[in-house]
Amino acid sequence: MKLRLAFSAAAIGLYVFFAHNVVAAEIKVLSVTPLKPPVDVLGPQFERTTGHKLNIRYAGSSDLTRQLNAGEPFDVVLVWPAMVDQLLKEGKLATGTRTEIVRVAIAVAIQKGAPKPDISTVDAFKRTLLNAKSISHSAEGASGAYLKGLFERLGITADMQPKLRPQAGGPFVVGPVARGEVELAIISTPYIVVEPGAEVAGFPPDELQQYVVYTGGVSATTAQPEAARALLKHLVSPAAASVMKSNGLDPAAP
Repeated sequence: MKLRLAFSAAAIGLYVFFAHNVVAAEIKVLSVTPLKPPVDVLGPQFERTTGHKLNIRYAGSSDLTRQLNAGEPFDVVLVWPAMVDQLLKEGKLATGTRTEIVRVAIAVAIQKGAPKPDISTVDAFKRTLLNAKSISHSAEGASGAYLKGLFERLGITADMQPKLRPQAGGPFVVGPVARGEVELAIISTPYIVVEPGAEVAGFPPDELQQYVVYTGGVSATTAQPEAARALLKHLVSPAAASVMKSNGLDPAAP
């Protein structure tokens, strides 16, 4: 009888072990760098709750563009809307998984302690851009596209070209300003906040402001579709909203 009970207990233990490992999944995530602070908090929460394992790679817009265009495998992407739309058009994302995660404002960065330029009105902002000696910005990604459209809208594209100092992605934009090598940077707010040698000078006027809405999606070829969808659901949960806000990010409007 004791032997039979011991055998039964062992069998139950093995069943639980294998059942857990059948449902557990490893999810590969490709994400923009501004989401790293909140996802570094929310990711472990998700792992503890679900038993799934996250393999997260953070990168700037240029690196992510190259990786995704080269066919880098992933289960979940957390990028900018234009890239999500491109991946959907190419059939690389599962239909119905496009999920807006957070939104961040575009801002102007200056070296910490430098005089803040007047960008309070459209005319003042335009003068500040024209008077700036140099402006750092992302060569690609949402903020890069915003800046190109902004110059066209203000009619100053040709005037701005000699001043521009394009960088290979958001993580590299603010550093030159912090070191005093470039006068201004225009980039989404989280990149400025994490750079100790720089500060936010202000935001473009409301008429010119554009929010970057970082957006997620699930790979059309993932072997773990339910786990991937569960991660996106976790990132937009009410509990996640407070983590996003504490890191300077606004949850996307429902």
